Amino acid sequence: MKNNEKGSYRENWRGRLGFILASAGFAIGLGNIWRFPYVAGNNGGGAFLLIYVLIVLLIGIPLFYAEAGLGRKVQTSAVMGFRKLTKKGSPWVLIAWLGLVASGLIMSYYIMIMGWIFFYIVQVASGAFKDATTEQVVATFDHLVTNPTQVFGYSLIPVIIIGFVVAKGVRNGIERFSRFFMPVLFLLLVVLAIYSLSLPGALEGVVWYLKPDFSVITPSTFLEALGQAFFSVGIGFAAAFTYGSYLKPKTSNLVSDGAWVVILDTLIAFIAGLVIFPALFAFNIAPNSGTGLLFVTIPNMIDLLPGGIFIGLLFFFLFTIAALTTGVGLVETIVANLADLTGLKRTTSVMLTLSIMVLFSIPSILSQGPWSHIQMFGMDIFGIIDYISGNILLTISGLMLSLYIVFVWKFENYRKDLNIGAVGLKVSATLKPVINVLIPVSIMIILLSMIL
Repeated sequence: MKNNEKGSYRENWRGRLGFILASAGFAIGLGNIWRFPYVAGNNGGGAFLLIYVLIVLLIGIPLFYAEAGLGRKVQTSAVMGFRKLTKKGSPWVLIAWLGLVASGLIMSYYIMIMGWIFFYIVQVASGAFKDATTEQVVATFDHLVTNPTQVFGYSLIPVIIIGFVVAKGVRNGIERFSRFFMPVLFLLLVVLAIYSLSLPGALEGVVWYLKPDFSVITPSTFLEALGQAFFSVGIGFAAAFTYGSYLKPKTSNLVSDGAWVVILDTLIAFIAGLVIFPALFAFNIAPNSGTGLLFVTIPNMIDLLPGGIFIGLLFFFLFTIAALTTGVGLVETIVANLADLTGLKRTTSVMLTLSIMVLFSIPSILSQGPWSHIQMFGMDIFGIIDYISGNILLTISGLMLSLYIVFVWKFENYRKDLNIGAVGLKVSATLKPVINVLIPVSIMIILLSMIL
């Protein structure tokens, strides 16, 4: 543990596994199991998958290294960290502020999604989906999202759980939570993917998911893929910066550990697609069904499993854990910055942060029911918040981070700092043109294509 200027202390991860699983847990959650399948479904399946993987490899990994590496370097939260690296009032500090705003906006609707999940746990446990038709499953979801009081009530459950975990701190809360639940989630997803692939008609879903159809590609597809990569890997939130700040600055192997985080994250997203899309085609559900995709597919599928109610409960419970690890990362990012900037105790910062997030969740919840008529650019309030936070803010933050590396940090220092403690895998000098040219130019082109 290490004292900071405010007189509080900062914890370190117990070991490599803690950082890998906690960071992967933040990235894996809803970004992969809920958001990735429906974004891929809305953008042509295989073509989107190919673009997404290329962006993760060429842009996602280097920027994750950068964000976590800066956190490890300064050993403090993002806003204070960029002030140390530059100065208070520097435009580069905006990178951290954009990340905090994005985290807050995303957490505001994550609360709603987690409320949906807890509702489904109750429904599965009560046998509500036994012998239910696809139409009945869809009707259940539609009835839920248009009932704001019910959604808000269920949403308070994950808020309390997240508050408890974050208040316990890095080692006893976040790390212990992630170490136990993330491996089990991975195993269960593999089992569900195997089952989904065995369903009649599943092969058609696999072909749709994996076969690229470049005729559906538009400039917005690249922006969606970039936004999803940032959303999923955790770039631009300031969360990687926060988690990196809990690494030991001299002995941690960030290059190898960061690669494992991104590999696990991408693998989970891919497997989630193998769970969802074969089942969609087996049950004749459109793959571009949008945000309710998971909540329609899984109830249809689990009814056919031996011990379906038990498996369904287990899946939604573990899906809850995946969602909670993402929520924990978002809240921890805000809490760490709030505590460092104000000197508030961790418990006070947690309570204040979650109280504000609960209030901010109300517009998204209402947008699915009483406020559904409020539309901008063809999107409801929830859709607008998701688009602005997941595509615009994260993209701008990522662009600024890439420019910070080029003009302030410099590639030689980027490479030197990241290779501290590295064993085996290291940042190579051959990465320089990727860092200095490919990443900033690619992000800028994708962003401009969306604006123009």
